[in-house]
Amino acid sequence: MSTLKRWEPENEEFWQQEGKKTAFRNLWISIPSLLCGFAVWMMWSVITVQMMNLGFPYSAGDLFSLTAIAGLTGATLRIPSSFFVRLCGGKYTLFLTTSLLMVPALGTGLALQNPDTPLWVFQLMALLSGIGGGNFAASMSNISFFFPRKQQGLALGLNAGLGNFGVTTMQILVPLFMTFAAFTWIGGGGPMELQSSSGTLIGSIPAGSDTWIQNAGYVWLLLLIPLAFATWFGMNNINTPDVTPNLPGAFKSFSIILAMLAIGFVTSIVGLWLMLPESASGSGFGVPKEIVLLLVLVGTVFLLKLLPGAIRTSLDRQYKIFNNKHTWIMSILYIMTFGSFIGFAAAFPLSIQVIFGYSHVMVDGVMTHDIVNPNAPSALTYAWIAPFIGALIRPVGGWLSDKLGGARVTQFCAIVMVICALGAGYYMRLAYQSETPEQYFMPFFLIFLGLFAASGIGNGSTFRSIAVVFPREQAGPVLGWTSAVAAYGAFYIPQVFGEQINAATPEYAMIGFAIFYGLCIVLNWFYYLRKSAEFYNP
Repeated sequence: MSTLKRWEPENEEFWQQEGKKTAFRNLWISIPSLLCGFAVWMMWSVITVQMMNLGFPYSAGDLFSLTAIAGLTGATLRIPSSFFVRLCGGKYTLFLTTSLLMVPALGTGLALQNPDTPLWVFQLMALLSGIGGGNFAASMSNISFFFPRKQQGLALGLNAGLGNFGVTTMQILVPLFMTFAAFTWIGGGGPMELQSSSGTLIGSIPAGSDTWIQNAGYVWLLLLIPLAFATWFGMNNINTPDVTPNLPGAFKSFSIILAMLAIGFVTSIVGLWLMLPESASGSGFGVPKEIVLLLVLVGTVFLLKLLPGAIRTSLDRQYKIFNNKHTWIMSILYIMTFGSFIGFAAAFPLSIQVIFGYSHVMVDGVMTHDIVNPNAPSALTYAWIAPFIGALIRPVGGWLSDKLGGARVTQFCAIVMVICALGAGYYMRLAYQSETPEQYFMPFFLIFLGLFAASGIGNGSTFRSIAVVFPREQAGPVLGWTSAVAAYGAFYIPQVFGEQINAATPEYAMIGFAIFYGLCIVLNWFYYLRKSAEFYNP
């Protein structure tokens, strides 16, 4: 499609005659592209469960680290991705970032064909999967320019809400495609035999059944290949002063995007190397993950600012938000909501498998956790329901906030999340000390549904608070920044779960999250709910 030299969505005549059709065409291509981004980013939450079912030679901690690696990279790449449309145009940005998803999709499929594939190969694929996490910032920025202000809520809600369904879509499609030989006709490899039971949306699959785990990667090529053509031939760049004032050619745009992505990859790799043990391709220094997150964030922001020309000028303008204390407060509150949603979505399936898939038995006075539980619930049958509810209920948070106030709804969500986190931790402790953990599964599962629902409603309420607290010129950059910081939940939560399960105390993870949610209650009340607060926003 042609580059748009004139774009005036606030002009009603222009919008009705030319703008509306073009804007919605770009939106309908953007939504499945973002959905695939979320799916490829989060696919390790399902792949790791099946790797355990097939007896791949990795510990639970190693498998949790794969979801954490994808989470860290995806969050970090959101920082440079926030600036791609302004610098390189929406069409060029979406075409390249969507096409790049084919690399981890194909590479993961090839790696999964052999259970003896080294861990570092899976780590590399998880790292590259982070491209899908970064796509959110670019996609939302692009769509916001196409629509008039009165319709941006609808457009952004559709883009973000349906894009978030990529997590649920992945958790449904991947288990189903692993049950049959969908790609053997093009060299997709043969089946492996399940060593423990698995499942899909429609029920459990007994041990001894054949499975094609490699299809977890290959299936996304069915969508990504046509989407690459759709973005190139169906989307537009907007070459106007307020969107992309100096649009480079395609090759130069791709070079800028790849250079900025490379910065995010480098800082992520350094952070992971500092944190991971030598057995997992790390340094063995064991730098605390909190310090790693800080180093990666600061390093990425600093290195991006060293880039020359228009990139640096744009970043200097955006970086003014860091002088506002409310940027940091809202970042913490958005970590509570979206960070919890995406982090628990990444960790939930493997947590079910590890905690409820094995009988926890005393042997010679030592608690063992490696006896397969024949009555275990299938993680792949249940796990998709929780993020589905969290994504589905997200618009309700915005609607309730318009009626009741953003801070008031956020406060209610935080209280519910404290209660649910403590309740989930209680049942996790009971299950991890029981020979029959399945008896505690249903209360654990229902409590987690409540946790996801509260985090989903809170996503909408925090967005509303940002619109109230910040002036219009800062609200957009703050939304981009908070979405990037909160996405680190996809790294932090699986990592915490992995560490605490290795220590045989998974309930400690939930207690820690409950304490954090309690801190959010205090911050939200002090800054936005007190009558004398600077921004009273009930």
